[in-house]
Amino acid sequence: MYKTADIVVENAAFGFDHAYSYAIPDDLDGIARPGCRVRVPFGRGDKTRTGMILSTAQAETPGRNIKAVAAVLDAEPLLDEQGLVLLRYLKEQTFCTWFDALRLLIPAGIDIKPRYIYSLSPGYDQRDFSLFQRDIITGLEGKKGVREEALGKTLGIEADNADFSALLDAGVVRREEELRQRILDEKLCMVRLVPEPPDTPLTKKQREAVAFLEENGDVSLKELCYYTAMTRAVPDRLVKIGVLDYYDTPRLRNPYERADEAVTQAPALSPGQAAALAALEALLDDPKPALLYGVTGSGKTEVFLALIRTVLERGRSVIVMVPEIALTAQTVRAFHARFGSRVAVLHSALSLGERMDEWKRIKAGDADIVIGTRSAVFAPLTNIGLIVMDEEQEHTYHAERSPRFHARDVARFRCARSDALLLLCSATPSVESYYHAKKGTYALVPLKERFGDAVLPDVYTVDMRFAENLSLSHTFSARLLDELHYNLEHGEQSILLLNRRGYSTLVRCPSCGAVEECPHCSVSLTYHTANASLVCHYCGFTKKKPVKCAGCGGDMIQYTGFGTQKLEEELGALYPAARVLRVDMDTTLTKFSHEKLFSAFSAGEYDIMIGTQMVAKGLHFPRVTLVGVLAADQLLYAMDFRSFERAFSLLTQVAGRSGRGTRRGRALIQTYSPDNPVIALAANQDYPGFYAQEIRSRELHLYPPFCTMAGVGFVGIRLEEVMKWAGLFLEEFRRAAADYPGLPIRVLGPVAADTLKVSGKYRQKLIVKCRNTKNMRALLDHMLAWFYQNCKTVSAFVDMYYDRI
Repeated sequence: MYKTADIVVENAAFGFDHAYSYAIPDDLDGIARPGCRVRVPFGRGDKTRTGMILSTAQAETPGRNIKAVAAVLDAEPLLDEQGLVLLRYLKEQTFCTWFDALRLLIPAGIDIKPRYIYSLSPGYDQRDFSLFQRDIITGLEGKKGVREEALGKTLGIEADNADFSALLDAGVVRREEELRQRILDEKLCMVRLVPEPPDTPLTKKQREAVAFLEENGDVSLKELCYYTAMTRAVPDRLVKIGVLDYYDTPRLRNPYERADEAVTQAPALSPGQAAALAALEALLDDPKPALLYGVTGSGKTEVFLALIRTVLERGRSVIVMVPEIALTAQTVRAFHARFGSRVAVLHSALSLGERMDEWKRIKAGDADIVIGTRSAVFAPLTNIGLIVMDEEQEHTYHAERSPRFHARDVARFRCARSDALLLLCSATPSVESYYHAKKGTYALVPLKERFGDAVLPDVYTVDMRFAENLSLSHTFSARLLDELHYNLEHGEQSILLLNRRGYSTLVRCPSCGAVEECPHCSVSLTYHTANASLVCHYCGFTKKKPVKCAGCGGDMIQYTGFGTQKLEEELGALYPAARVLRVDMDTTLTKFSHEKLFSAFSAGEYDIMIGTQMVAKGLHFPRVTLVGVLAADQLLYAMDFRSFERAFSLLTQVAGRSGRGTRRGRALIQTYSPDNPVIALAANQDYPGFYAQEIRSRELHLYPPFCTMAGVGFVGIRLEEVMKWAGLFLEEFRRAAADYPGLPIRVLGPVAADTLKVSGKYRQKLIVKCRNTKNMRALLDHMLAWFYQNCKTVSAFVDMYYDRI
């Protein structure tokens, strides 16, 4: 009997991205298991690549020309059976490659990176070489090896040099592969006594060190020096004379190891919260997805914290997702206070090493609660009993790069397989989720009132079309300035929302009309005062502030529009004594910056917080009694069928940050469209009214939840090629669809993407209204295979969660 493995390999083109059979050598039998990474020869040149074993099998005879596994990289499988099932799910549902899917399931720090080292073969055949080849041989003589990346510096060549390749083929030069993990495990230096130390006189300090170890056993070097008040020189000397021994032990990096782990008592629930908790606890025995729908400030977090306690008492584990890193700090703090070290955290603001070690801690079973952004849905927990999606309506749960998944669908899949409860939470649920709740597909659990004595804020609209409402700045209405002044006088805090960062959003020459645009993207540049530069918010291109127009030489450059930086400057001029905090992408670049800024605001160190949408939802600041929304109209007119839904949600959520304590809150929405029904409904905090209006429009125009809207994107360097292949794709799609009769399909396009060019590449799109069925996915998979078989100049992708019109 022979043992074989089905293995997928990295960097495989889409058309070749499938499992390949490999023989498992006898010396790797029992080591090469499903879920382990391996090195295998691949392609005509048999260059080794990293692969993942999907399954193993017994065979009567070896397959014809079957290649063998070269090495196994993992002592234990990285993916268990559930992980492999999830890997297949991503491959089938998101049209990604196997290794794109794998990168979601394992941390980046655990990647194995091959490094090639070249040296002369011992006893190589002496024969005639070219002059250049003799120079290469001379350069390698006497060296143990030269790394591939150092060939240019050492030998003045690259690895693909023809003379160098000829020496490799002839066996004169040999190449060895060295594998290194991308991020190494952190080590802790430990100290122990040698069993039979030499009989050597010791100093007083040395005797104290020995006595401490005799009493406490092995300790870390840091602990030994701290508790005995000595420098490292003392144990170093004891190691040198053979009394002590140093050794390393792996140490998991914990980004929150200094967090307060004192477990606090849960507050008493209100009658409404207790009723919601009882309804959700009943669903644990017969799970189906549930929507916890409650007004802002109704105490949804306390309800699911209590539910998590019940799930843990049943011996099961929990995943909690938040839409943005900005919300993780407040959530993690609440969970640490309630559950201590049982909590692990996964999000992109952690270092690669911290993410890797948190993943290891979860996989080892040392944490049974995982908190994070959308990637936390892939946490390697076993026996999942509950997955919570807070602010479930947020678009950040949808990944817009491969694999293009939605965390809600992945969570629903994992819950179905684990017989677990999926809990969606929001004050403004997505239209699809509320639709399913109204139909009974989801359980609807309402919370209709704010917790305690808090009441919903009074919301007012300010019509910016009328001069009497404007102030001298034209950025703030007179009413908003009055309200800000009142809060400053009475020691109350305020939040201002402007969903545009930077200083000026448009830089132009009034003489010739030329606009400063990004050379790589079809967008205008935004002026930032922090670095006196123009910045592209798509590709990151930066150029210094212009002195003259590059077109006509005019020196009267205009800066129009306003962002958060300009807002901060104007507030400083209007209220010099006010303490103003700006929170946007530019001020939250460093690690834990969200946590530091929000903690400072919560502690009362600032009077006014200006921010983009990251300040609009999920945050709890009891001192805030005023919220102002500037430029509300820009939210309404995006090229997105969800624009009204997102505008309503953002306006309702940010208004809900006000009046969460003992004082009544106010919210002002500055708008040029006060009669727009979305703004009126948001001002009234009327989600049922908004839903009734929106669901009629969705059904009339055939948008989700009444269909799946898939997007096919085309990206390339030359616009003509992108447009040509988008058209050819449509023609072939029409022909191929005939082989899948009965599929309801409507196709729109191809047309230019919302932003035609990004990072030097042009983009076209095709929109397919359909049903997300197995046959529909098979048709789209066939189309991608056809496309990559025929087209080499343009790339294509499919996104089953597309939301652009």
